[in-house]
Amino acid sequence: MTAIKHALQRDIFTPNDERLLSIVNVCKAGKKKRNCFLCATVTTERPVQVNVVKVKKSDKGDFYKRQTAWALRDLAVVDAKDAVKENPEFDLHFDKVYKWVASSTAEKNTFISCIWKLNQRYLRKKIDFINVSSQLLEESVPSGENQSVAGGDEEAVDEYQELNAREEQDIEIMMEGCEYAISNAEAFAEKLSRELQVLDGANIQSIMASEKQVNILMKLLDEALKEVDQIEMKLSSYEEMLQSVKEQMDQISESNHLIHLSNTNNVKLLSEIEFLVNHMDLAKGHIKALQEGDLTSSRGIEACTNAADALLQCMNVALRPGHDMLHAVKEQQQRFSDLREQFARRLASHLNSVFVQQFTQTLLQLYNRSYSLSVPGHDQSSTLAQHSVELTLPNHHPFHRDLLRYAKLMEWLKNTDYGKYEGLTKNYMDYLSRLYEREIKDFFEVAKIKMTGTTKEGKKFATLPRKESAVKQETESLHGSSGKLTGSTSSLNKLSVQSSGSRRSQSSSLLDMGNMSASDLDVADRTKFDKIFEQVLSELEPLCLAEQDFISKFFKLQQHQSIPGTTNEAEEMDGGSLSRSYTSGGPQTVSSEKDMIRQMMTKIFRCIEPELNNLIALGDKIDSFNSLYMLVKMSHHVWTAQNVDPASFLSTTLGNVLVTVKRNFDKCISNQMKQMDEVKISKKSKVGILPFVAEFEEFAGLAESIFKNAERRGDLDKAYIKLIRAVFVSVEKVANESQKTPRDVVMMENFHHIFATLSRLKISCLESEKKEAKQKYTDHLQSYVIYSLGQPLEKLNHFFEGVEARVAQGIREEEVSYQLAFNKQELRKVIKEYPGKEVKKGLDNLYKKVDKHLCEEENLLQVVWHSMQDEFIRQYKHFEGLIARCYPGSGITMEFTIQDILDYCSSIAQSH
Repeated sequence: MTAIKHALQRDIFTPNDERLLSIVNVCKAGKKKRNCFLCATVTTERPVQVNVVKVKKSDKGDFYKRQTAWALRDLAVVDAKDAVKENPEFDLHFDKVYKWVASSTAEKNTFISCIWKLNQRYLRKKIDFINVSSQLLEESVPSGENQSVAGGDEEAVDEYQELNAREEQDIEIMMEGCEYAISNAEAFAEKLSRELQVLDGANIQSIMASEKQVNILMKLLDEALKEVDQIEMKLSSYEEMLQSVKEQMDQISESNHLIHLSNTNNVKLLSEIEFLVNHMDLAKGHIKALQEGDLTSSRGIEACTNAADALLQCMNVALRPGHDMLHAVKEQQQRFSDLREQFARRLASHLNSVFVQQFTQTLLQLYNRSYSLSVPGHDQSSTLAQHSVELTLPNHHPFHRDLLRYAKLMEWLKNTDYGKYEGLTKNYMDYLSRLYEREIKDFFEVAKIKMTGTTKEGKKFATLPRKESAVKQETESLHGSSGKLTGSTSSLNKLSVQSSGSRRSQSSSLLDMGNMSASDLDVADRTKFDKIFEQVLSELEPLCLAEQDFISKFFKLQQHQSIPGTTNEAEEMDGGSLSRSYTSGGPQTVSSEKDMIRQMMTKIFRCIEPELNNLIALGDKIDSFNSLYMLVKMSHHVWTAQNVDPASFLSTTLGNVLVTVKRNFDKCISNQMKQMDEVKISKKSKVGILPFVAEFEEFAGLAESIFKNAERRGDLDKAYIKLIRAVFVSVEKVANESQKTPRDVVMMENFHHIFATLSRLKISCLESEKKEAKQKYTDHLQSYVIYSLGQPLEKLNHFFEGVEARVAQGIREEEVSYQLAFNKQELRKVIKEYPGKEVKKGLDNLYKKVDKHLCEEENLLQVVWHSMQDEFIRQYKHFEGLIARCYPGSGITMEFTIQDILDYCSSIAQSH
C-alpha cells in the first residue's frame, strides 16, 4: 500500500500541488471486482483545500487516473455502519450517498480517522460521524490554543512536507557559500548558529536605534487625528446643508411623478378610446347595405358580403378588460346584434325565395314533359321514341352557378346565426329531394322503356293531378315553408313529398312483366342492356359529384366544423331530427364535415338506391346473364368512386347496390347448378351433348368477353369452380342413368366437349379441370373402344387364351404345339374360320353400331373408329407373335394381313 501511495503522490497529486494524506482500497457496495482508491488530500498553497479523490486504474492497467473529486466541506455524514464489530462497509454522504466496501477494516478505520482530523483542523462546519468507534475520534482541542496546530495533529496529519522551489534555491545558495557544508555538517550548523546570533543582535540594535523615529511618527499621527476631527466637523455641516436640499428634491420628484402619472393615464385613455372607435364603428355605407342592400344583383351581393364581414369583425373584436362594463359599448353591441338579426332574417328569406323560384321553374319543365304523354290527341309514340333516344339527366349547373354567388353570405350566416343556416340547409334538402326524385324516376322510366321496348300506355300518368293545380299546390307549400323560416326552424320539418306513392308505383309497374327466357335473346340484346346500364351509371355519377361539390362550396363544409349531432342515419334524414340536434347554445361537435355532406346527399338522393335496385331486378328478369354485365359495370364504378372518396355518398350507395348485384350473380350461378340437378334425359333417343354442358360453354364464352380486365375477376373464378364441378357431377349422373346411349359414350362426348371449350377459352383458374376433362375423355374413349370392339375373332381369341394358359402353367412356348388341343392342325382349323370377307363384314357391323351410339354434333365417329382400328391391329400383332413363338417353322399365317385391315376400315368409313 505504501508503494501505491508513493506512486499516486508522484503521478497524480504532485503535478496538481496536492499532498496525499490517507488512502483506502474500496469497491462499490454490491459491485465486486471493480476496485478503486479513495484518497484524502490537501493543497500545498494557501488557503488550504481539503478533497476526497476517487482514483482508479486505467482500462489497460498500466497507470492510474483521477476520476472524481469531492470537496471535504461538501461531506455531511460519515457512516461506519458498526462501531463495535469489524465491518469494511462505510457510507459518505455528499450530494448523494456513496456506499463503499474497503479491502480491510484497518484501512477503513485509518481513512475515517484522517477525515476526522482534517475536519477538526481545517473546517468550521463539523461533519457527523455515526457508528464510529470513539477510539478513532480524538478529543477535539479548543480553537484558541495553538498546540492543536503545531502539536500532535500536525505530526499526525503532516507526516512529510516537501520543500518548495524557492526554499530549495535558497538552501543551495547557502551551501555553495560554505565549502564544508556537506563534508562537515556540524561545523556548518555552528557557523549558521553564530551568524543567526549576529543577525539577532543587529536586529535588537536596529530596533533600539529607531525609537526616536517612532516618537516622531507618533507625534505625526496625533496631528493627523486632529486634522481628521476638523474634517469630520466640516462634513457634518455639509451634511446638514444637503439634508435640506434632499427634502426639496424629494418634493420636486414627487411632483414630477404625479405629472408623469397623469400623462400616462391620458395616453392610455386616448388609446382605449381610439381602439373602441376603430374597432367598434361600422360605416354608414355598410349599415345601409345590411338594411337595404340589393340581394339580386352581383354588385349588391358583393356590397352586402363586405358589410356582413365588417359587422362580424366589429362583433368579434376582442375587448380589453373593463370594456364590457361601459354603457356605450353595451349599446353598440346591442345595435350590432339587432343589425345582424335583421340582415340574417332578410338573407334567409331571400335565399329561401331563390330556392322556391328555381324549384318551381324546374318543376314546370318536368310537368310539361310528363303531361305530353297524357294530353289527348298527343302522339305518344313519338314522345316515347324521343325519350328512348335521350337517356340523360338534366344539368343543374345554372342553378348551382346562381346560388354560388351567395356562398360567402352563407358562411357568414353559418358563423353568426346557425339556426337560420340550419333552416336553409333543411329547406334546400327538401326542395332538392323532391326535384331529384321526379327527375331520377323519369330517367329510370326511360331506361326501363329502352330495356324492354314496351310501356303501359294510358296508365303511366293516370294518377298524376292536373298540371295547374299540382304546380300551384307545390309552390304554395314551398312559400309557406319560406314564410315560417324566419320564425321557427322546427316548423320547417312539416314539408312532405306529394305523389311519391303514385310515382313509386309507376317505377315498379314494368317489373310486373313475365320472365323472359334467355334463349329468346341474342348477343345484341345483351349488348344493348350493357350500354343502357352503363349510360345510367355514367349519368348518375356526374350528377351526384356535381351536387356534392356544390353542397361543400355553398354550405362551406370544406373544413372540419361543428355540425349537428346524429343518432343514426335514418333518423338524421327524418324531417325534424336536424333541429333536435341543436340547443340554444349552438351546434354540438359530434361529426366531421364529410359526415354532414354524406347525410345531406342521402336525404337529397334518397331515391337513387331503390331505383337502381328496381332496374337491376328488371335486368335480372329479362335475362339472368345480365347480372354478369351489371357486376362488372357496378364494380368498376364502385372502384372509381372509392378511389375519389371511400366514405362519400356515391361510394356508399353504389357499394350497397353492388351487394344486390353480387346476390343476383350468385343466384344466377345457383340456378344453373339447380337446373343441372333437375335435368331429365329421354329414354328413346341418343343423349349427345347435354344441355347444361352447352349452357356452360355459352356462359363461359359470355363471361370471358364481359370480365376481360375486370376488377371482380375473382368472383367469376369462384363461379367457374362451382359450375364446372357441378357439370362434372351432373355428366356422370346422366351417364349412369342413360339407357339408350352407353355410359362411356356419354362421358366421352361431353368431356371431350368440355375439354375443347376450356382449351379454346384458356381460363387460367380451370387448368386442373381441363386436364381432368381430357383424362376422363381419354379413359372413356379407351373403355368404349375396348368394350365395343370386344373380340371380333372370338374362336381365335379362345384358342390363343388356352395357349397362354399352358405357357402360364410352365409349358415352354415351343412345346405348346405338342399339346393335343393346341397342335398345328387345330390352329389351322380356327384360322380357316376367319377369312378376310368375314372380318370385313364384322367390322362393317361394328361401324354401324358405333355410328348409332355417337352424336353428330361432336363428330367423334372417325376418332373412335381410328382407335378401334388401332386396337384391332394390336390384337392381330399379338396373335402373330404367339404363332411365331409357339409354332416356329410351321409356316402358319392369318388369312388376312394388317394392310387388309387398314383397307377394310378405310373402305367402311368411306362407304358410310
